[in-house]
Amino acid sequence: MSVKNRSVLGLSILVIAASLLSACTQSLSSAPEETPTLIPTGLFVSPVASVENPMLMIEQFAKQTEAAQTTAANGGTPVDGTPIAAVTGTPGTPQADASTDPSAIATPTATIAVDASTPTNANAEVPTSIPAATSVPVGSRPASYTLQAGEFPYCIARRYNVDPDALLSASGLTSAQANSLSAGTVLTIPQNAGGFPGDRALRAHPTTYTVASGDETVYSVACLFGDVDPNSIASANGISASAKLTLGQTLSIP
Repeated sequence: MSVKNRSVLGLSILVIAASLLSACTQSLSSAPEETPTLIPTGLFVSPVASVENPMLMIEQFAKQTEAAQTTAANGGTPVDGTPIAAVTGTPGTPQADASTDPSAIATPTATIAVDASTPTNANAEVPTSIPAATSVPVGSRPASYTLQAGEFPYCIARRYNVDPDALLSASGLTSAQANSLSAGTVLTIPQNAGGFPGDRALRAHPTTYTVASGDETVYSVACLFGDVDPNSIASANGISASAKLTLGQTLSIP
């Protein structure tokens, strides 16, 4: 081999060796940047992935979505019969969990039905079963009369100028029963009987009267004066004949 050929061969070997040495000492390229894995979100997906395998996570999400579609197709009832709790509230607002938060448990509210026929006004006047006294013209007598609270047969005899014995007889009563009759007792007033034997007025009137203890009604005050109609007293004072009187109240007596 000639000297020229040897020189070319040696130079080639040096170039190849330098190339190999340069390849061995070349620095490694920088690591690729990490790309965050997107986690699916939704009604049936937890915001934190429950598995490390993304493919398994996607498979679970697909199964949950299919179950939700099946529930909607069955009218809101799962195919396995397990009831699903209704989701209420504003979207995006976390709901309280009754299993961890006792205040999230709803308290049942009782509903009370109010009967429209029952009066709700405590001050409403309660109707009485005893009919009110009927006012009759002076000098006339009613066919019958129903005793009111505070009245008695002799009071009625004075008021309508009728003999008390005839009134008791017509009503089927005795003198012993005259002072023990209760309100609501109906008396029969004889039309052809004589008048009251004696002075019908027990007190002078017109006058004023101050309600005392025991004077519960206008009717009892009328009996104190004997021949005064209770309806006349009520009219003179602008009150009802059935009004309840108060102690110390002043009444005008016609």
